Amino acid sequence: MGQRFYESPLHRSLRFAARAGATLPVFMAPMSGASPVSLASAIANAGGMGACGALLMSPQAISSWADEFRQHSSGPFQINLWVPDPPPVRDAAAEERQRAFLGSWGPEIPADAGDTPLQDFEAQCLALLQAKPRVISSIMGLFPPSFVDEMKAQGILWFATATTAAEARAAEAAGADVIVAQGAEAGGHRGAFHAANAEAEAVGLFALLPQVCDAVSLPVIATGGISDGRGIAAALVLGASAVQIGTGFLRTPEAGIHPTYADRLEKTEAHDTRLTRAFSGRTGRAVRTRYVEEAAARGPAPAPYPVQRALTRSMRDEAAAQNDPERMQMWAGQATSLARPLPAATLLQTWWEDALTYLR
Repeated sequence: MGQRFYESPLHRSLRFAARAGATLPVFMAPMSGASPVSLASAIANAGGMGACGALLMSPQAISSWADEFRQHSSGPFQINLWVPDPPPVRDAAAEERQRAFLGSWGPEIPADAGDTPLQDFEAQCLALLQAKPRVISSIMGLFPPSFVDEMKAQGILWFATATTAAEARAAEAAGADVIVAQGAEAGGHRGAFHAANAEAEAVGLFALLPQVCDAVSLPVIATGGISDGRGIAAALVLGASAVQIGTGFLRTPEAGIHPTYADRLEKTEAHDTRLTRAFSGRTGRAVRTRYVEEAAARGPAPAPYPVQRALTRSMRDEAAAQNDPERMQMWAGQATSLARPLPAATLLQTWWEDALTYLR
């Protein structure tokens, strides 16, 4: 709806990028645990927008990340937070079965392993406001009204991730400035507002995107399964004002992911990924490894998030130390095979030049 359908996709996207403080409408997706300053600043310096997935970060770590970014770039960046789920319903017997299963894949899991607390969400929000990024983005729900008011008072844009048209309408009503339409092709966690609906309501990006654009009057960013100029151009033609790319940047030298992870991504095609709750208890798209497949076929039901994440930590840590890809947590989108081991700036510029050949 609105003006975006009365101007060319190229003009619309460049105008939006300028509003966001960028030159190009190609932004980094915020990836928890995979958002080093080296990658975010390289993307921002090349004309895009950098990003930080702050879910696992303490307030001090958030502040330090923002300070370090500004030492390397004057470009824009966003910081992303998960909106907390209600406290998980714990089941001691089910967790014992899960610990026994995981013990066959790695170290013995202590009985209290699932008690690991989350970061303090309110303290994280305060750190975000103090860091003053160009954008604060949400996933898994909507920010509290008081926090939205504080963002707006400081001129910080709110990018709200939505996985359905209904979620997009709710985000617009709550005061979001931009909707990030996340397709089911996306690597990592599905951003559904209600965890139980994440798999049943999984919608591919190019079916979701035009429906979200029709449902709201806000600019829409497309994310999930985009890793080249063709995908960028297609998203903009379908109504997006920009795109966010995550997995497509993971093989860059600036991403610095585990070499075994990077090697596996090179060999991963779309059908080599699947949605799973086996690592965190929340639905996410990961590489099909032996652990992921066995957990789905013969494992007990995963514990809820974040209990399952805490229970699998020892296995994940040991797998990384032993360079064992079959037990590693390797989030990956369905366009993984399009990722290239090139510098981030080179990728971004190449993708945009390719997109222009379609948009013009």
